[in-house]
Amino acid sequence: MKPQNLLILMSDEHNARMMGCAGDALAQTPNLDALAARGTRFTDAYTTCPICVPARASFATGRYIHDIGYWDNSIAYDGRVPSWGHRMQQAGVRVESIGKLHYRSGEDPSGFDRQHIPMHITGGVGMIQLSIRKQFPDFVPPPRRRAAIAESAGPGESEYTRYDRRVADIAVDWLRDAATSETPWVLFVSFVTPHYPLVAPKEFFDLYPVERMPEAKFGPGSGYQPHPWLADLTAGGPPRPEDQRVAYAAYLGLISFMDAQVGRVLGALDAAGLRDTTRIIYTSDHGENAGARGIWGKSNHYQEAVAVPMIVAGPNVPAGKLSATPASLADAYPSVLDCAGLPAEAGIPGRSLFELATKTDDRDRIVFSEYHAAASPSASYMIRKGRFKFIYYVRFAPELFDLEADPAESENLAARPEYAATVRELEAELRRILDPEEQDRRANEAQRLLIESKGGPDAVMANLPTKKLYTPVPPELLS
Repeated sequence: MKPQNLLILMSDEHNARMMGCAGDALAQTPNLDALAARGTRFTDAYTTCPICVPARASFATGRYIHDIGYWDNSIAYDGRVPSWGHRMQQAGVRVESIGKLHYRSGEDPSGFDRQHIPMHITGGVGMIQLSIRKQFPDFVPPPRRRAAIAESAGPGESEYTRYDRRVADIAVDWLRDAATSETPWVLFVSFVTPHYPLVAPKEFFDLYPVERMPEAKFGPGSGYQPHPWLADLTAGGPPRPEDQRVAYAAYLGLISFMDAQVGRVLGALDAAGLRDTTRIIYTSDHGENAGARGIWGKSNHYQEAVAVPMIVAGPNVPAGKLSATPASLADAYPSVLDCAGLPAEAGIPGRSLFELATKTDDRDRIVFSEYHAAASPSASYMIRKGRFKFIYYVRFAPELFDLEADPAESENLAARPEYAATVRELEAELRRILDPEEQDRRANEAQRLLIESKGGPDAVMANLPTKKLYTPVPPELLS
């Protein structure tokens, strides 16, 4: 196709169902709704890994986590594997980023001509303590209560909301200046909200009266019994009901705040006269449990954490379309190449989202995700095919859900005899992609070597680069 401009908008930790256009009765997202109305929304899109750093490395390279070896939030993208940014540079296409990258360092060759206020992992190692899983049997890590995310929620400003306003400011200026560009470009604008801390500016928090917030899905009193693999994620118990409601309101408020920043950027694109020559991708790196099963954060393969919003718009993109073809963050790489008029690359699993948007639905397209990071006793893998989702846990019993009959994932069908053939089929699909036990071993070994290089788990815990539950914004990026 003829080369076109491409604007990529990424948020952080946006639950795919929490948009007005996705049918959420509470979420107020007018700008994303308008984008979906003039483009195509993929109703079943997934992250390749439900945690920030690996997902972003996969998004950049178009490859699965086990293929590139960026296993967790301390083993971050360093330019070692070519990205779509590198391909743009080789083709002479201007390519820049604004906002969160979550790579190892701004000094690494990441594939951008320029990084504007880039946010990377802290000190090149990030939250290294989260690489300690079960590799050190004699080490007992201090408890990490997920409920703390909800307990600190409320109205106000945080370093994340201040940072995202700066991201939008710079993007608005960048697009105004791009109005006179005579050659195509790629701009990656990456926000950090609605990722916790769950502190939402008051005007957005007040959109969601706390007393009207729903109870947590599979919360206290529901009778839900968590899968044994979730033991570390659910340790310490769920938030108190009142904290859960405040947290839910704050999370929705952050979604609306992020939507407003997206609206500012899209408004600048239109003001610059670039709408008719620019394609757009909106997505997020992963989802958010939002209290479901007693968990705030991500780090599992249930829909809340692993599904992501995915909207494409622009020239030759079907307007107002809902595509039921399963999609993935791995599809971003070929999508960027497609916009630049470059041929697809052999050996990567994705397809151009702009191509998929024009095709009839392919419900049997396989989407794959994996997890080797924080609070996991072993690797978790997901296969989505048709109506079924299969979750394979190394050393634990699997789960199988019929997402058409049971979108809430309330009934595990894996042990029922009538679904034995489905389990065998989906496990065979998984093993065509990778050896799950071998990749679990590789991840644990890489993490063990990293921790030992820093003096072992006790030394790591004594010398943490940050004690926050999230990556802090360097102060110089806020001024």
